[in-house]
Amino acid sequence: MGPLNDDERGYPAADTPPRVDPADVNQNKWLAMAAYIIFFIPLLAARQSRFAMYHANQGLVLLLFSIACNIVLGFIPFIGWILLPIANLATLVLVIIGILQSANGQLKPLPVIGSISLLKIP
Repeated sequence: MGPLNDDERGYPAADTPPRVDPADVNQNKWLAMAAYIIFFIPLLAARQSRFAMYHANQGLVLLLFSIACNIVLGFIPFIGWILLPIANLATLVLVIIGILQSANGQLKPLPVIGSISLLKIP
């Protein structure tokens, strides 16, 4: 466990509220919000920011989830074609939730896919 009581993936432990430096939030809020539209922007501009990298990871997981849903449901006749717009709507809802959470300075995982970690968070 690190100095902020993190688990091995860099996420805050479940029994403690996530802590983030207020200066980090204020400095990187726009980059964190942009991570849900283009996830690699924080990777290029704010690599050392815990806040921005957390939201970059969430944006990357959301992008991969969206691509997987579109590929899988696109190949399934009829049922997949019906479920595809629902999956895309769910992706849009998750993007909006992520942008709102980053705008409010929160390190809160997205519903359903938020526990997946692909990037190392400082």
